[in-house]
Amino acid sequence: MPTVLETRIQNRFRVQPHHANNYETLHGGNLMKWLDEVGAMSAMRFAGETCVTARVEELDFNQPILIGDTALVEGYVYRAGTTSARVALRAWREEPRTGETELTTESTFIFVAIDEDGSPVPVPELTVETDEGEELRERALTSLE
Repeated sequence: MPTVLETRIQNRFRVQPHHANNYETLHGGNLMKWLDEVGAMSAMRFAGETCVTARVEELDFNQPILIGDTALVEGYVYRAGTTSARVALRAWREEPRTGETELTTESTFIFVAIDEDGSPVPVPELTVETDEGEELRERALTSLE
């Protein structure tokens, strides 16, 4: 059975001018795409199957990410259903020269595991084996639900 920490994915995306809106900050649609990609990778690592986005829960853009910054995106599965996985997602603005970060965005995406025909398939149980994994799961349950 997969653990919370085994599903944890982090990725960085350099914010370029073609990612920006009229205010020279990262366009929300680009960030949503990156959240979706990291979330899908986390869900697939958990399920061992192809996973597709079924739902986006509340998505809060609290701070902008500027051109030249790095968007640091993290996702991990914190709850499993019969055929679905709930993935906690967060993004930070990262200053590439110093590594200084500021939390900008939080959300939950729900993914469904599917077979080659697009039919839902069962997912395994999620386990928590470490204190760090429990802290991540509790953070998601407390702040995102």
